[in-house]
Amino acid sequence: MQYRFICNGGEEVEVISGFTRFELWFVEVLWSGDRVYRVRFSRTRPPEEGPVPYQVQQYLSGRSADLSQLKPAFSPPGALYAEIYREVSSIPYGETATYGEIAFRVGTGPRVVGQAMARNPVPLIIPCHRVVAKKGLGGFSPDLEIKVRLLSMEQKNKKRFMKKSDFSAPRNQGEDS
Repeated sequence: MQYRFICNGGEEVEVISGFTRFELWFVEVLWSGDRVYRVRFSRTRPPEEGPVPYQVQQYLSGRSADLSQLKPAFSPPGALYAEIYREVSSIPYGETATYGEIAFRVGTGPRVVGQAMARNPVPLIIPCHRVVAKKGLGGFSPDLEIKVRLLSMEQKNKKRFMKKSDFSAPRNQGEDS
């Protein structure tokens, strides 16, 4: 379903509103091309049906997907948040970093990193679920269980994806040596 959406800077952009499933949750995505305006998790079905970017669908179904092809379509509120979001986006699939580690890398405090994660309008695209507390998981809105399940899926699939990449491509039958 397409409709008008006002983005940062006041320009009017036509976006697609779609949703997919991740376990018990509906994942609503507002997007246009390679730009993602919002990702939201909910237990209730969104009113509008429509597609989501292929990469998001693949990722949430546990398949290999390069979410870095999708870009956040918003301007972070200030240079510090932009740095935090950039740093969080560099955390590899299946790995985590603590709020304190991210804070140290960008020269701020862990609580500021937590506030930036809480205000992240595009979880998955900026993978805030990969940021954890020094002792424990930290938070995730609207439900900490989503963070648990995303991290678990990544841990499980990382091993599977790594094994696949360890093998070289098979040779064609009948190919001369």
